[in-house]
Amino acid sequence: MTSENAYLVGLRLTGRKVVVVGGGTVAQRRLPLLVASGADVHVVTRAATPAVEALSRQEVGITLTMREFRDSDLDDAWYVIAATDDPDVNADIVAGAERRRVFCVRADIAVEGTAVTPASFEYDGLAVGVLAAGEHRRSAAIRSAIHEALQQGLITDESSGAVRGSVALVGGGPGDAELITVRGRRLLAQADVVVADRLAPQELLAELSPDVEVIDAAKIPYGRAMAQEAINDVLIDRARAGKFVVRLKGGDPFVFARGYEEVIACADAGIPVTVVPGVTSAIAVPALAGVPVTHRGLTHEFVVVSGHLAPEHPESLVNWDALAAMRGTIVLLMAVERIELFVKVLMEGGRPADTPVLVVQHGTTSSQRTLRSTLSDAPERIRSDGIRPPAIIVIGAVAGFGG
Repeated sequence: MTSENAYLVGLRLTGRKVVVVGGGTVAQRRLPLLVASGADVHVVTRAATPAVEALSRQEVGITLTMREFRDSDLDDAWYVIAATDDPDVNADIVAGAERRRVFCVRADIAVEGTAVTPASFEYDGLAVGVLAAGEHRRSAAIRSAIHEALQQGLITDESSGAVRGSVALVGGGPGDAELITVRGRRLLAQADVVVADRLAPQELLAELSPDVEVIDAAKIPYGRAMAQEAINDVLIDRARAGKFVVRLKGGDPFVFARGYEEVIACADAGIPVTVVPGVTSAIAVPALAGVPVTHRGLTHEFVVVSGHLAPEHPESLVNWDALAAMRGTIVLLMAVERIELFVKVLMEGGRPADTPVLVVQHGTTSSQRTLRSTLSDAPERIRSDGIRPPAIIVIGAVAGFGG
């Protein structure tokens, strides 16, 4: 048999005996999918990898028998995989399975088995398998290409979350278009309407079909205080018109992005909302600038703080004295305009003047700029270097890394 004339079929193995002979890397790759299918898996092997042993202990549905293969191991089996490192034993397993009219995959010489394992993946309830006449690298490459195309929305799947008359609140990540989640990119590719923030990755908008309505949230009319209400109204209006609406935000929609206000507004209007988290700039931007927000033995905590209100502002909810007293990392967002005030209150609260500071402007993009300083010198350096929003300010010992 060759895979040129193989008949692709899906096996329903729930509760049925499947025999895997061999406990090496082939078994290691096959066992999770077999268990996920609900099969009653029996592994017979002289030796097993640590991963196979761990799976047999952790997973219900796997029985591990450490001994030589016996022909009787195939009794009552529905499906067999011959995956030992001994060609003669594999041949015996295939022969024993064929006598019982049980399909058998031979891992070492695929064409000598009675079944072939396709290169496969599961995606949002969809199972895809590829055979390529025994050319495993080719089938794996095509499998990966199909998977990536689905993730990016190049192949559309109407059952994959794009529901007409609903809203998807999507975090676009910190700026680099490649840092959006695969689910976010897929839903964006299926949108009828996109309402985008100015910090959302603009390259993603260029990929949209010409018939997609793109609304720049920064240009929605009304005064600044009314902008959020106007955005809510647009989301609800387009969804009620039967459109699939993607609200594309920079970073994560629930990190200082007023995303939950939009969820509440849509819920009150009876509009279904899907939330797709995004990579927050508070962690990603320092990381890509060479600075982790935590590091073993140095800091056990980090705090992300909004700098849109001054410390003495009556509506500020930040306990600046507590922040000054902590030893961990402080990540300031939207803080460039008031950096003098934040540095002053932190130093008055006990933060040492020589605490390292990292400032990253336009992080993860081609326009990224970094500035390294100390806490006491940071305001002057930020002004003299012409740092403007959007910028991330990291305060703490970890900011000294990579300098």
